[in-house]
Amino acid sequence: MDPELESELESELESGPVLERWEEGGAYDRFVGRWSRLVAPEFLDWLGLPPGRRWLDVGCGTGTLCREIFDRWSPAQVTGVEPSEPFLAAARENLAGRALLLHGLAEAIPLPDQAADVVVSGLVLNFVPDPRSALAEMCRVATPGGTVAAYVWDYSDRMELLRYFWDTAALLDQAGERLHEGTRFPWCRPEGLRELFASAGLADVEVRSIDIDTPFADFDGYWGPFLGGQGAAPAYLMSLDEHRRDYLREILRARLPIEADGSIPLSARAWAVRGTVPD
Repeated sequence: MDPELESELESELESGPVLERWEEGGAYDRFVGRWSRLVAPEFLDWLGLPPGRRWLDVGCGTGTLCREIFDRWSPAQVTGVEPSEPFLAAARENLAGRALLLHGLAEAIPLPDQAADVVVSGLVLNFVPDPRSALAEMCRVATPGGTVAAYVWDYSDRMELLRYFWDTAALLDQAGERLHEGTRFPWCRPEGLRELFASAGLADVEVRSIDIDTPFADFDGYWGPFLGGQGAAPAYLMSLDEHRRDYLREILRARLPIEADGSIPLSARAWAVRGTVPD
């Protein structure tokens, strides 16, 4: 890697999340948003909440979780908060005016106290610079007795499409090793999530796994979404020069479990966590 670029990567590593791009909702959906759509229904079924509740989706992205809430739980209201204006624009289009969508940060939710009965967040908390502050805000805007819940990928183990990528990137250079999301987000495991939610004062904290299949018809189907540049891994990939990018691609092709017909049978695990706001 170019020494100047590697220096820039290391500098950004010291100051917070690195080279994450959240600028184009369609590219994000092709990369990982489509797999979130498979996790969301199981997550909501696990919560098992009655209809007529006011829901808040923190870091609503392109509206995947909001749409599932509408389709499955007959909410009284759904509000989404998202810092990326392009993602908000995609959510407005996807939700067709059904939700109240607000620009804002997870650490500074633009709502008054006790504004929602259920506060959820999908695939977001690990990208927030201060997850504890974000969770404190989620608790603030939830009603006493309300539910606060979230899910994140199992980056260090069973989120295979990302783990194969980062394990390979770690062989390429030091920046790839340090940017590995399994290393950056070690608390995205049951014990870490349980501690995070308990430390926020939430009661009856529970954690469970949600496993889905993430198959690809061929290597191009796997590789192509990384070229969209949205998220951490694609942004890192697109920061490489063409030679390094091609080298990573060929090593990755050799490491993936590609079947005789060219298909790639991968799976993914998300960890879901929930707690109750004390009365």
